[in-house]
Amino acid sequence: MTPSGRLRKHSVSIRGHATSYTLEDPFFELVEEIAATRELSVAALIAEVDSKRDRSINLSSALRLHVLDWLKSRITQG
Repeated sequence: MTPSGRLRKHSVSIRGHATSYTLEDPFFELVEEIAATRELSVAALIAEVDSKRDRSINLSSALRLHVLDWLKSRITQG
């Protein structure tokens, strides 16, 4: 994982709708890792997170929270 905190804009199609989100490089790398671990495409993982998110938060924040939850679960699993 690179130490870059630079924000990058990414585009994805969710259920036929084009949308974008912005993540720091380390968060995006972990999104890729989570998707690979679950044998999903990045787009499929993002669509899943999008479908479950509280609409009061944006997709970028929902993705960061998903990464945080994933990391916390890995810590507790040992």
